[in-house]
Amino acid sequence: MSEYKSIHFSLNFLCDNQIVERVNQYLAQQPEPLPYIEPNADGYVFYFHTLDLQLLKRHLQALTARDLFSADPTHVSDSEKVAKVLQTVYDNVSKIGSYGIKAGKRQYVGFNTERKVRNRKTKEENRSQYYYARSNNFSKENNSLPEELTNTILCGDSRDVLKTVPDNSIDLIFTSPPYNFGLEYDQQDDAHKWEQYFDKLFAIFDECIRVLKYGGRIAVNIQPLFSDYIPSHHMISNFFLSRKMIWKGEILWEKNNYNCKYTAWGSWKSPSNPYLKYTWEFIEIFAKGTLKKAGKPEHVDISAEEFKEWVVAKWNIAPERKMKEFGHPAMFPEKLAERVIKLFSFVGDVVLDPFNGVGTTTAVAKKLGRKFIGIDISQEYCEIAKKRINLDLF
Repeated sequence: MSEYKSIHFSLNFLCDNQIVERVNQYLAQQPEPLPYIEPNADGYVFYFHTLDLQLLKRHLQALTARDLFSADPTHVSDSEKVAKVLQTVYDNVSKIGSYGIKAGKRQYVGFNTERKVRNRKTKEENRSQYYYARSNNFSKENNSLPEELTNTILCGDSRDVLKTVPDNSIDLIFTSPPYNFGLEYDQQDDAHKWEQYFDKLFAIFDECIRVLKYGGRIAVNIQPLFSDYIPSHHMISNFFLSRKMIWKGEILWEKNNYNCKYTAWGSWKSPSNPYLKYTWEFIEIFAKGTLKKAGKPEHVDISAEEFKEWVVAKWNIAPERKMKEFGHPAMFPEKLAERVIKLFSFVGDVVLDPFNGVGTTTAVAKKLGRKFIGIDISQEYCEIAKKRINLDLF
């Protein structure tokens, strides 16, 4: 009886084989596999799979409309017995809240079991999530970060420094590549042709992918180079997609910077060439190999309220107000780093920033109980980052 569901019930009168047969004749009009009743030692058992309750209800209405019931309350006619059995069946089945719907009928057996499909696993892989990243060659074997690199601020070109970091040894990379808006980054000439700029940036990101653990995340804070009409956030995302990284999501960092001034670019009060201004930046998040990151429950430090608020991918955080104090023209605030680190890593994980600047990422990582590596080409910025670490200037 494995293909049937069953209900046991009792009656206050006896049903002989003739009554049982008449009930089953009504039930024979139900969808296959046909339901039926049979007596047992304690009463009766109703076996069923798929039912048309509307049809059963019509049978009950037809039986009661015939007025074939006895006026003598001590005598129960055969028709009344049939009706009472069907009513008992109807009442019991109506109480069942778990069923599927198939062709308008209620299916009580097998509705929530997985359909057997030939080559199901292969077909699911062909049509499932992040199809674009399925053919990656990432190793699942993660490595520990050497002690001499743990909790360090390293000065040098990120591409060169990252070559000293082992494969699959970093849990989270959070960074903001330097903007190319004529900002003076320690007298470094960042005003090359855009092709050269992105070539160098992507070479560093290639190293970031290599050192990132299987299941690790990389979060890049970026703003479109709107004055040059370069969608840098899309270009960076396309790069990571081309490297078989999994797009985990995009966060809008709303800075509420409403004092954006009008510029000479574009048209004024005309559809000729309106110039769009942004009060937000993007955080593009990618995962290596899998969306799920391994970690122990006791190493989770994000609260329920923080989680509910932060998974809504629009963050209202004021821009950094201490840039002059730290001597850096383009810092993101500590609150931004805190959210990224707590939402995408566990306590004890290793956090890397290859464009660490004056050390916001590394300072917050230390504060939150993470290990860290910060890299920057500016000796001055690295010294400030070290002071923030050593003096706990948060």
